Amino acid sequence: MSTSGPLEDADLVQLLTPAGELREHPEYSPRIAHLDADALRGMYRDMVLVRAFDDEATSLQRQGELGLWAQSLGQEAAQVGSGRALAAQDYVFPSYREHGVAHTRGLDLVDILRLFRGVDQGGWDPEEHRFHLYTLVIGSHTLHATGYAMGLQRDGLVATGDRERDTAVVTYFGDGATSQGDVSEALVFAAVNNAPLVLFCQNNQWAISEPTTRQTRVPLARRGEGFGVPGVRVDGNDVLATYAVTAEALERARSGGGPTLVEAFTYRMGAHTTSDDPTRYRSTSDDEYWRQRDPIDRLRTYLQSAGELGADFVADLDAEVAAFGERIRTTVRAMQPPAPVSLFDHVYGTPHSTLDAERAWFTEYEASFVGEPPQGQVAPAPAGASAGEVAL
Repeated sequence: MSTSGPLEDADLVQLLTPAGELREHPEYSPRIAHLDADALRGMYRDMVLVRAFDDEATSLQRQGELGLWAQSLGQEAAQVGSGRALAAQDYVFPSYREHGVAHTRGLDLVDILRLFRGVDQGGWDPEEHRFHLYTLVIGSHTLHATGYAMGLQRDGLVATGDRERDTAVVTYFGDGATSQGDVSEALVFAAVNNAPLVLFCQNNQWAISEPTTRQTRVPLARRGEGFGVPGVRVDGNDVLATYAVTAEALERARSGGGPTLVEAFTYRMGAHTTSDDPTRYRSTSDDEYWRQRDPIDRLRTYLQSAGELGADFVADLDAEVAAFGERIRTTVRAMQPPAPVSLFDHVYGTPHSTLDAERAWFTEYEASFVGEPPQGQVAPAPAGASAGEVAL
């Protein structure tokens, strides 16, 4: 099965060709006119660091240091381009593969690995970076994003005319998630409420082993039409086009123009997760086709041809990648399991008497093992606790 055709679709927004040549687009080229050489090198640096992070995380999982890892190999342009289009006040609801977006929001990528190491249930403060915790349940977070966007409306943070105040929300999901009911419900609520929301679908063409051709008969960007949500299909391996399309959709959302569905057509060059073997369902010819359209190679070719990728910059970036890799390995291997009693932390935003009682009981129960009590001995449950609470 060939997947090569869609990159030549007339409706696909592309500003930088696979050969690294700029193309003019009447609507979207002006959106990148302000990006100077420093900005483009910054995007290149972002993608290189994110891929290095992804490679290190994959290696750590193979060494038994992580329980699982979801690779973003090949999707760096879709993530970095869209992430760089966000304003500081915008809010992101990711799924579990948006490492590049997390990087653009200032999150220390090593913190993400705490979740996959199993030492905590998230690892960062969502409000600090305006970047929500990773969501492993496919598609459910699109409803959370829609609700948050509707809340922004009610708080008067949309269409005020103040660029520092008007806020939008973007939620990321894959092509497989579009087959989930939650995404359809999010489209319904976003449309009828004119929510300031960008629904960003990274169509990497495979929902684990299920190709997009088994999920839809039309481009995913057209899914929004039936809900009254405009859709745009962009070359997800083109960091400039992704930036331009996302910037336009976010601006519309902040100004009260409502939601947009963006389909970033890309390719997952790695496995779905480290528990997956893509050689069982993908052809080597398709893999090779997409490796020749690598998003990092594309921008590097353009910068080199423009004389904007000097030897000093490349050497400094190589050194930064090496130091970053060492910090990732050292930090992850030093991560220790949390105290079991910490599972009671962050359950409620305010003190809760029942939880306090359960924590006290659990602390006493845990302490009873210090003296190696007889096998099977269990401390009595707190008064009024149910069997389910004791099981906790």
